[in-house]
Formats: sequence, C-alpha cells, structure tokens
Amino acid sequence: MRALCRIPHWTATLTWKATAFLAVMCCGLAALLGVLVHVSVTNQTVGEARGRALDRLTEVTAAYEEGDRLPPGAGVDLPGLPAALRELATDGRRGTMVGGQDEHPTMWAAGPAGRGRALAVQFDYAQGAHAIDALDRAIVWSSALAIGATLLVGAFAVTRVTRRLHATARVARRISAGDLDARVNDPRTVHDPRAAYEPRTAHDSRGGVEPRTQRPTRPQDEVAAVAGALDTMAASLQSKLLSEQRFTADVAHELRTPLTGLHAAAELLPPGRPTELVRDRVATLRTLTEDLLEISRLDAGRERLELDSEPLAPLAGRVVWASGTETEVHVVRDTRVETDRRRLERVLGNLVANAHKHGRAPVTLTVDGPVVTVRDHGDGYPDYLLEHGPQRFRTEGGSKGHGLGLTIALGQAEVLGALLVFTNAPDGGALATLTLPQDAQDAQDQRDEHDERSSQNERDGDSDRDGGNGRDGDTAP
Repeated sequence: MRALCRIPHWTATLTWKATAFLAVMCCGLAALLGVLVHVSVTNQTVGEARGRALDRLTEVTAAYEEGDRLPPGAGVDLPGLPAALRELATDGRRGTMVGGQDEHPTMWAAGPAGRGRALAVQFDYAQGAHAIDALDRAIVWSSALAIGATLLVGAFAVTRVTRRLHATARVARRISAGDLDARVNDPRTVHDPRAAYEPRTAHDSRGGVEPRTQRPTRPQDEVAAVAGALDTMAASLQSKLLSEQRFTADVAHELRTPLTGLHAAAELLPPGRPTELVRDRVATLRTLTEDLLEISRLDAGRERLELDSEPLAPLAGRVVWASGTETEVHVVRDTRVETDRRRLERVLGNLVANAHKHGRAPVTLTVDGPVVTVRDHGDGYPDYLLEHGPQRFRTEGGSKGHGLGLTIALGQAEVLGALLVFTNAPDGGALATLTLPQDAQDAQDQRDEHDERSSQNERDGDSDRDGGNGRDGDTAP
C-alpha cells in the first residue's frame, strides 16, 4: 500500500505543480461562473414561466367564478397535479410548480376552488427546460475549451521559465564542479543596473560587449535576476581564486631564489647541533615552497600528462623503497596501467609518508589490479577530512606538517584521471584507496585469464565428479 500511495518523482517539478495549480484554479473558476450563469438564467426562465402561469390562473379563476367554460389545460382537480401543489391549494393559497416526467416538463399553477378542491392550470414547459439544458451543455463545453487553452498557454509559459531555471541550475552545478568559466548569459540579464539606461555600451579589448555593461534585449524578470546574480557571483569567485593562485605562485616563486642562497650558506656552516637545526629548517622551507608551487600549478590546470604503460606492482615497490620507511607491500593481483609514472609515484609517496607521519605501524600498501590501498593502524582520518576532503594548512592533534601532502595527492590523482577516496577502516586506522584507469589490453588479458581459470576449475570439478582422478595442482607462490 505504501508503494502504491507513493507520489511519482515527476510530480515534484515546477512545471507539474504550476500546471496542477492552473488546472485547479481554472476548474474552480469555470465551476463558479457556470453555477452563477446557470442559477441566473434558470431563475429568470422559471420566473417568467411562473408569472405567465399565475396570470393564466387569475383568468381561469375569474371564468370559474362567473360560471364560464374553462379553457383547455384548466380545471378542478386535474389529473397529474402534483400532490404538494394540491395540498397548497386546498389550504387556500396559490402556487406554482414544475412537474412532469421524462422529456415533457409541465408548469403547474393552482389555487383554491372551494370545498377542499383545487383549481389548476398547466402548460408545456419543455421549451424553457430545453433552453436551460442547452445552456448547461454550452457552459460545460466552453469551460472545457477554456481550461484546455489556459493549460496549454500556461504550460508553455511555465516550461519556458523552467527551462531557464534548469539552465541556471546546470551552470551552478558546473561552477560547483570547478568550471569557473561557466555562465548563464541570459539575454534578459543586466549585470550593472546603471548601464541599462546608458545610451552606449562598453566594449572589451577583444571587441565584444562587456557583460557588466550589456543592455538587455528583453524586459528583465526574476529568473533573469537570479541568472545575473549567478553570473556575477561566478565572475567574482573566479577573479578572487585567480588572484589567490597568482599570489601563491608569485610568493613561492620569489622564495626560491633566497632559499637557494640560504641552503648554500647553510651547507658552509661548521658541523654542530645549531648547523643541523638550520639545515633542517631550510630543508622544510624548501619543501614547503616546492609544494606551494605544485599546488599553484594544479590549481591553474597547466599540468600535462606524459602517459606510458607501467606495471603497477614494481612501481609501488620503488615508491616504498624510495620512502625509506618500513611499509609492507602486498600484491594481490598485478596489472599494467596507462599513467604518468612521475605523478603516480608522487601520489603514492605522499600517501605512504602521511600514513607514517600521522598514523601508526604497521603501514600496508596493497596492489589489487588497478586499485592501490594504503592503510595504517592509527586513529584514522579526522572527521573534517572524511566529510570535506583534505584542507591546506590544517592538521589535527598538533601533528607536524602543513597539510599539503594529501592535497597534492588528491590534485595529482585528478590529473591522472584516478579516483582517490579517504576512509577509515572498520577495525581502526586510516585507509586511502586509489583507483587507476587500467590499460585496455592488459585488462582484456586479465579477463581472458580469469575466464580460462574459471573454465579450468569447472573441468577439474567435472573430472572429480566423474572418477575422482583430478590432478593435484602446483601451489603458486
């Protein structure tokens, strides 16, 4: 019952809601007008018929009192006289009533005739009844046509508005995904209200119209105001981000020259504890500067891939060996991946270094086809990282570092077209999962190998069932 009563998802759209609202309002308005017209015309038609019936009853009453012959359709206690009207006449009052059956309605008028009898007149009321029925049919058909036309026009108008809203929503999603060049460019948009009343528009250096001073080609409405606000927000956001990227890149670039001289000077210092401290701080500052330059390049989108087919297990082993850490390498299934070796080594190296710096041993790097996982047995990733991803210069628990390692790893993984996910293991510890795009030929070879092994296992099972003469397979290391 719950599934049957569930409202379809398409009913949540603005088009459906607006159409339903228009339909309800049109039906209500048509019903109200139809009832008013029906009541008014019916009262007028019945009133006129009753007036004629009472006038005729007056004439018949005068003839009856004078003893003249009554005209056709008049008489005392006529057959077919409604009982309610007869009772009214025998009580000494006059009245009228529409009676009859099927297609022959009759207008009756009756009054007292003395000694408990009723003097009545009747005449055909079919014309008036048919006129009212024709009016009712006309009201129904005209209301249906009016409702249909209103719904078509309303749905068309609402659909135009919803299309513009959908376009604005798509642009907003593109901006959220990182495409800061996306714009709605609604022709009704006015970015600068003062420019809408200026006789001339400004032009940029390329000869195009500056969007902030562009005059609208159509009257501006609320949807255009939302689109204009979104475009303005995107332009402002893009300008601020580009400014921050340029600032970060300029600062990192300008620091490289004095740091090079500082490093050379530190190497000339005499051996000792102070010299080691200075060299350590200089090395940390150089690493930070290089990380900032790498992040600025990733933000600017200027990275270019140098793809090559690489076996994943030996590459992971080289990364662990170069890190100089005690990291266990488990190879469940090796594969070849089409990737940029330098960038992949950077990603895996940062994950391994982060696991040793912020987690606890043992740290394990596992290769299972195109999926590489790095796990430690520490307290796991903090909640903010699991929810929002790595954040620059933010670390938890007073740990050393600048919070740039995972940020760089995530950025380089995006450049590689890989998926890097940060989670916590159920039994404790941080777990980073890197899923790489696999080399197409190697993937096909592995699928063929898997199918061949499955077929071999099925044949071995059949042999065991036939005679129990299956061979003992060699154990692979």
